[in-house]
Amino acid sequence: MEKETQVQVPRVKLGTQGLEVSKLGFGCGALSGMYNAPLSHEEGCFVLKEAFSKGITFFDTSDLYGELYDNEIMVGKALKQLPRDKVQLATKFGIRRLEGFNFEVKGTREYVRKCCEASLNRLGVDYIDLYYQHRVDTSVTIEETMGELKKLVEEGKIKYIGLSEPSVDTLRRAHAVHPISALEMEYSLWSREIEDDIIPVCRELGIGIVAYSPLGRGFFGGKASVESLPSESILVHQIH
Repeated sequence: MEKETQVQVPRVKLGTQGLEVSKLGFGCGALSGMYNAPLSHEEGCFVLKEAFSKGITFFDTSDLYGELYDNEIMVGKALKQLPRDKVQLATKFGIRRLEGFNFEVKGTREYVRKCCEASLNRLGVDYIDLYYQHRVDTSVTIEETMGELKKLVEEGKIKYIGLSEPSVDTLRRAHAVHPISALEMEYSLWSREIEDDIIPVCRELGIGIVAYSPLGRGFFGGKASVESLPSESILVHQIH
């Protein structure tokens, strides 16, 4: 592996459980067509290595991103070219793609384990630093989902547990089973609802917040950002 020259950038503690990450993270979904046409694995790996060289060590993917789990496979290839112990890897489970652009939320005990094992294999790693439940499955109790995640922590397959878009009650109940290290929520200048109830609870429980879509899904990046989306983008289908 060729040696990387990495820029030093600020680091932050994500929650109070011990997870430390680069202050700026890299959302990998765009590499597989979330906001643009999908990149080849060679191009995607180049982008990820370039981000690492600029000091970003916190990389966020999901088993949902890209056709046939493309994003996790791509990230796995990039990780082979980076020092694993210097990367904080986050991935997610819980949203299952059905036909077309239809999805199912699932959080059963068996599904949690199956997804984790599959992600470890695709990413080519022995452990996942931060494992999120992408969306909460209201058809099963959060205690069931968290119980299996707790077992995965005890087995060393994941280090820290995260949730995305839970209610305050669900967050408290989940945290009672096993400490939640990070909460991923939409947060930007025009999406500030979490300031009312979520942020105070996270401060109380010592949970870090990871903001997604901090530029308002592209709006604050310029007026033409949405209009110029390529037809391959997943957002085109969501918008229209």
